[in-house]
Amino acid sequence: MAKLHIIKLCVGIQSVDHLRTVQMAKLEEARHGEGRLWHRTRHAPRRKNELLAGGSLYWVIGGIIKARQKLTGFDHYVDAEGIRQCLLLLDPAIVGTAAWPHRAFQGWRYLMPKDAPPDLAEGDESIDMPDDMARELRELGLL
Repeated sequence: MAKLHIIKLCVGIQSVDHLRTVQMAKLEEARHGEGRLWHRTRHAPRRKNELLAGGSLYWVIGGIIKARQKLTGFDHYVDAEGIRQCLLLLDPAIVGTAAWPHRAFQGWRYLMPKDAPPDLAEGDESIDMPDDMARELRELGLL
C-alpha cells in the first residue's frame, strides 16, 4: 500500500521549539489521563490505511513547512455541542524538515510523499532560522 501524508497549519505556534514545548506539556497532561498525543480536527481522513502505512503530519509554521510527526492512529471525539471530530494520534517525536514555503489553507490536506520536504539531518540547527531568511534562501535555491 502506498504511503500518504497530511499537511496542516500549526496555528498559534511560533517555532518548532515552541511546538515541542506545547506538545510536551500536552503529553504530560495526557499521562494523567489517556497517555497519548493527538491533534483534533473536524473532518476525518478517508484514506486512513495509506496514512498509517508510514505517513506523517507535516506542520506549516509561519508559512513554512518545518517539521513532521508520524501518524500512529485515529480516534474520534464528540465536543460539548455534540459535533463529532477526528483525533489524529501522533508519535511524540517531532522531526525537523527542510524549510519549504507553503501558502495558507484551511483544515488539512493530503500530501504526496514526492511533494514532502526531506528530513533534516539530526542536530541540524537550521530548523528554526527566521522565516524571512529561510524563505529567501529557498527562493535562491540554497535550501
